[in-house]
Amino acid sequence: MRRLSAFVLALLLTCAFAALPADARSTAYVPIYGTGSTWSQNALDQWIRDVEPRGMRVEYGGGGSSRGRQDFAFNLVDFAISEIPYQGTDPLTGANDTSNRPYAYMPIVAGGTSFMYQIRVGGQLYKDLRLSGDTITKIFTGKITNWNDAQITRDNNGKVLPSKKIIPVVRSDGSGTTAQFTLWMATQYKALWDGFCQSTQGRKCGQTSYYPTTNFPGVKSQGGSSQMAGYISASYADGAIGYVEYSYALGKNYPVVKVKNSNGYYTAPTAFNTAVALTKAQIETKPGPLYLTQKLTGVYNNPDPRTYPLSSYSYMILPTTNLSADKGQTLADFASYFLCQGQQKAQALGYSPLPLNLVQAAFTQVAKVPGSPSTATDIKKCGNPTFDGKNLSRNLLAEQAPQPLPCDKDGAGPSVNGQCPSGPSQPNKPGNNNGGNNNGSNNNGSNNNTGNNNGSNNTGNNTGSNNNGGNNNGTNNNTGNPNQPGAGTTSTTPGAVLPSGGPTSGQSIDPETGQVVNASGNNNAYTPTGSVTELNGNRGGGSMLRNLGILTAVEVLLILLVPTLVSRYLQQKRSGK
Repeated sequence: MRRLSAFVLALLLTCAFAALPADARSTAYVPIYGTGSTWSQNALDQWIRDVEPRGMRVEYGGGGSSRGRQDFAFNLVDFAISEIPYQGTDPLTGANDTSNRPYAYMPIVAGGTSFMYQIRVGGQLYKDLRLSGDTITKIFTGKITNWNDAQITRDNNGKVLPSKKIIPVVRSDGSGTTAQFTLWMATQYKALWDGFCQSTQGRKCGQTSYYPTTNFPGVKSQGGSSQMAGYISASYADGAIGYVEYSYALGKNYPVVKVKNSNGYYTAPTAFNTAVALTKAQIETKPGPLYLTQKLTGVYNNPDPRTYPLSSYSYMILPTTNLSADKGQTLADFASYFLCQGQQKAQALGYSPLPLNLVQAAFTQVAKVPGSPSTATDIKKCGNPTFDGKNLSRNLLAEQAPQPLPCDKDGAGPSVNGQCPSGPSQPNKPGNNNGGNNNGSNNNGSNNNTGNNNGSNNTGNNTGSNNNGGNNNGTNNNTGNPNQPGAGTTSTTPGAVLPSGGPTSGQSIDPETGQVVNASGNNNAYTPTGSVTELNGNRGGGSMLRNLGILTAVEVLLILLVPTLVSRYLQQKRSGK
């Protein structure tokens, strides 16, 4: 009987071992723990789920970038995540922000700091908001307090929003997202930001991880990105706007602001637009404590019309000493996964995968971790979607990024649900066919024929220069004199003239707000029915489910096999064999 028991046990262990992935069979991983950025947490959580079937146990507690940096400095965690490096001293609070524990920075994922909002119009969520950087800064410094403000109407090319109080929502904790946002305001809108801080805080703020809320009436503070997104999407928060990583807005299926870039286009924080923007990021290449940190002025002012201005990437803070070799191997193998295959999940989650130069530099940082494997990763087999293993010089994401819609240009549109109401309905083709430099004379969607129509049909005047690849013969014809009542309306089919009538020519009534839209007679009335992409990331777990299936099959087999073997054994024993 003992031999039979030993046989069954050996069979069970063999089958269970065979069901494990090769990685888990060859490596017994030691758990590791980290805290920090909530901006990056959705990506971290996904990668942690992905590596669980490989036998890795990685725990991540979030808490904000400032907490992560402090926990790492006090040896409370094995790694930390932050949007910004150690600051020395926070300029607003005076809090100490240094570490005597040796470390290295490593990029982990890129993304866009977005402005998630809730504006209800006629009971429906409005989804096509455009704002310039100046307007955003004035909202978050208390200078613009109502959604029907004339400057907001100007940003939206005459679209008047209802009279509704703006509720600015900011982070209450030490936040890397706050640091990125305040850095952008401090460099791009310095006079506004310095003036706000001086009048409310009695000093200049500069870049700070702690948003200044003293003497700022009407502002709401929330701790963590999830709490920010939860507040903005709550039923009681109509009129709210706050800053979160794009992933959180996608997760709530809520819209984000299209932000005006330096080329005059309003763009969303998509993976494509972030990748394009970060081609102008300057990276610290000098060896030292700031190696691989980012300088974003070039990103903010990138002239490419596809740029999303508030694009950046997040860091993992790695220990270079005082970490066991077993933990170091777990950390290094985890990093090898998310720098390569894990980046494939970035876009669906609302992030942008890292480019080749940052991935290569990141692996040099991973090699500094105690216990890191000596075998280098073959970058050509990495699986990162940004670069081609056969031609590493190509940035695939930047190449594939579509040009913005003509109606997303300042002074045109706005677009509705990703389409132009009275123009091309599809984004421009990828590449360098830049429609943003053709103001006025070429067909960039900014009403080429205004002021010259004089009551006649201008068919054929817009030929040959359509950035969407078509010849646009006779389309977008502005028939009639827009300054005279009853002179006609905009035609969206070749050679057609729609009947006149309704509001004064050159004006339209917005069906949601009841407001007159007047932008040189070139806006058609429309219903904003735009939608934001729903979060649909691959949540992983396929390997785990497969392994459970194998183990279940083994269990069923043993249930059927063991009674037969035991019965046979007992029969043999009774017969004296």
